[in-house]
Amino acid sequence: MTFLRGLGLIIGLELRQRVRGVAWYVLVGIFVALVAIVTVLLWLTTRTWASGVDSGAGGWLFSLILYFVLLLGTLATPAFSGNAVNGERDAGTLATTQVTLVTTPQIVLGKFVAAWISSLAFLVASIPFILIALLLGNLNAVTIAVSVIVLAAELGVFAAFGVALSAIVTRPLFSIVLSYLVVAALSVGTLIAFGLLGSVTTSTVKETYIGYEADEYDEATGAPIDPVCLDPEIRTYDQPRFDLYWGILAANPYVVIADAAPGGFDSNGSPTNLFSTMSSGVRSLQSPPELERVIDDCNGGEPGMTYLADQPTPEETHDAAVPSWFVGLGIHVLLAAGALWWACVRTRTPAKRLPKGSRIA
Repeated sequence: MTFLRGLGLIIGLELRQRVRGVAWYVLVGIFVALVAIVTVLLWLTTRTWASGVDSGAGGWLFSLILYFVLLLGTLATPAFSGNAVNGERDAGTLATTQVTLVTTPQIVLGKFVAAWISSLAFLVASIPFILIALLLGNLNAVTIAVSVIVLAAELGVFAAFGVALSAIVTRPLFSIVLSYLVVAALSVGTLIAFGLLGSVTTSTVKETYIGYEADEYDEATGAPIDPVCLDPEIRTYDQPRFDLYWGILAANPYVVIADAAPGGFDSNGSPTNLFSTMSSGVRSLQSPPELERVIDDCNGGEPGMTYLADQPTPEETHDAAVPSWFVGLGIHVLLAAGALWWACVRTRTPAKRLPKGSRIA
């Protein structure tokens, strides 16, 4: 038996078992209903503040729908992949498969591919709502293609973690919980670690302020007449150093999708979807803070005026920084591949050593 044929047999068996019951269709139906409700609410919300030639609601709606698909995918994928191997071991059906010509890698990888295909069903079910976002405008095909491909890859990573842990851990319940913990560590844990580490690591900022005094002001412009500069005032304070830990966010799946999606800015350099908003915000964290600041209201330009034109636009900040999505995705793929390899080692037969209480047949 060739490797692909054995792999196809396991995939077919797994998928037939999933679609044979009513629960699978109920789950997909609930997902479609939730996405429909979210789409309607987001459309009603975004059309009130996203208007004009460069700020259609399609980009915001598409990015929010895709994030919602990722959220529900992270909640559902560990549930139907976290007991793929140890569940059959407890039921006594895994041994009957292992005595056939199907090899251990075919069993593990077949269950992984089947779980991945099952998770992709959520993405397929959201296609009608993505088309609605496309009709609303301000959305290009490249953004759709790249973000959908990266989202599909992330769902595959979560499926791999679930199947691998179901082979590594003996108890199904514990493996499912552990799968959720891995997803939570990547999604929420990276944010917590970034926030805590950036907050406790600080640098001292020295700020010099030069003010002025004036007895008369121009009635037309409000500018002071013959201002007198005051002595410089110096103050110091601690500045959090989030720039030292921005790389932690590269492992966050939501940041990976946002950073990978191209475009997403209008003619003024402002974001037109949630992906570009998050990506420009995360990339801005790469810039270290200015530790020596001088605010001169007396000699620099018009006293008391702040020049916002000197600040870079979100698009300029985004383009000037280093992209990190391929690093995060690469880390996810390597971890998933290592977990699947470990799963093959734990499932291999004949086994030299088994955990206490393991069932053979």
